[in-house]
Amino acid sequence: MKRSALTAAAFALLPLTGAFAADKGVPFNATAKPEADAALHDSLPEAIKKRGSIIAGTNPNTPPTTFYQADNKTLAGREIDIISAVADRLGVKLDLRDTGGFDNIIPGLKSGRYDAAISNIDANAKRLEQVDFVGYYNASKLALVGRADSDKGPFNSFAELCGQTVGAGAGTSQVTRLQQASEACVADGKPAINVPIFPDRPAGVQAVISGRVPMFFGPYEGLRYQASQVKALKLAGEITIEDTIVSIALAKDSPLGKPIQAALNSLIKDGTYQQILDKWEIGFGAVESAGLNAENLK
Repeated sequence: MKRSALTAAAFALLPLTGAFAADKGVPFNATAKPEADAALHDSLPEAIKKRGSIIAGTNPNTPPTTFYQADNKTLAGREIDIISAVADRLGVKLDLRDTGGFDNIIPGLKSGRYDAAISNIDANAKRLEQVDFVGYYNASKLALVGRADSDKGPFNSFAELCGQTVGAGAGTSQVTRLQQASEACVADGKPAINVPIFPDRPAGVQAVISGRVPMFFGPYEGLRYQASQVKALKLAGEITIEDTIVSIALAKDSPLGKPIQAALNSLIKDGTYQQILDKWEIGFGAVESAGLNAENLK
């Protein structure tokens, strides 16, 4: 991995300053630059072809997912590479916007502020009622991170978390999973799981480092990376769930769904997709094909 990504680990733990407010175009670095496909370009909605760009919202948090590099203004990461490669294959420019928080993503799609969003968004039935999904990454492995000097873990199931305090990011599926696990604990006559909710993953991880919460729960690839770069942290557990597909989210019934799906499948076929995942050392989450909407629900 490039030095810039390693250096950015510390910066990715910090909240963004006002200089990078939501909804301003953000520069980015991309791993790949695939050639455009004329047929795929022709399949785009006329409004997108006329504008010549796709406006995509993202919520930067930690490497290797989506993060600001050491300059604190340039985005990079797995998701940036994926959406950039999709735009290139479709023959349009990518206009990236910082949504200012995960909770702003679905409202931004529904209002038309963003054409697409990419922010470690799990495709699930509840979200599918509001937005469309094109799936591209298997995120079935989740993780817990704790202080390196603590005796917490390793935890390998939700049942083992009964009576524990575990933070999660606002609006994420991890909050729902912990709350459901807590209900199961109580039903079994065990103590509930205390689930403090943080604005985002960096805030939750900072709370672990400072000792305000003993553990934080989130995507495996991001927490594993941070635990490898920050001496104060350790992985406190790994929990594998049912197949969970991270997706590019779109407005409901968006005409971009099929073109983006076709572009992703083209990138999978020619090896660009695997090149991107391998660059971030997360090839274990590769999917064989990109699914649209309910095709992502297992």
